[in-house]
Amino acid sequence: MCGIAGIAGKNTQQHKQKVIQMTDAISHRGPDGEGLAVFENCILGHRRLSIIDLSTGDQPMHSPFGASLIFNGEFYGFIDEKKKLDWNWQTTSDTEVILALYHKYGATDFVNKIKGMFAFALWDEKNQIFIAARDRFGEKPFYYFFDDTQFVFASEMKALWAAGIEKQFNEKMFFNYFTLGYTQNPANAEETFYAGINKLPARSFILYHLPQRRITRSLYWNI
Repeated sequence: MCGIAGIAGKNTQQHKQKVIQMTDAISHRGPDGEGLAVFENCILGHRRLSIIDLSTGDQPMHSPFGASLIFNGEFYGFIDEKKKLDWNWQTTSDTEVILALYHKYGATDFVNKIKGMFAFALWDEKNQIFIAARDRFGEKPFYYFFDDTQFVFASEMKALWAAGIEKQFNEKMFFNYFTLGYTQNPANAEETFYAGINKLPARSFILYHLPQRRITRSLYWNI
């Protein structure tokens, strides 16, 4: 278990302290290390629980081609995928394999190559693209807030609150829970018990293209 958090949007470098507060709020998820990458339009924060590659697998992890990644989970069979890739490997971690897949297959196709339990966020500095994805069965959590100016995300809601996102009950969800026993909205898998805070559904990825201010969510896998 690791913790990821960050903000993507115009001129986010001014929010560095917010992301530090976010990762501090989920420090229990990663007691073995912490990392921060600050760009003009994105900040990535990570708390690490070291499992694979204890010495060189620190995050955020950067590729030579301008992409940076924070990853929570495990990539099953990453060694097999690694053998198929022409890459100058710097670590033995599964995280670096995801970066290599992104550069080989591109933003819309690389996620489907990843089998495992995971939630991750990737920032492509060169193309100004932010990508987030969650595993096929939603084993690893990913919560976010988006208000047309910033995309704020984390492994837990408490990190969003630490960034100043309003903590407001979603009355409809509470009504459905107490009357029907629903813990999620069957018609909207993103909805949570807090207004304005969404969860990325299982088998989904988000692509946020900053130059065009366009955000899309898609399913990358169907059983």
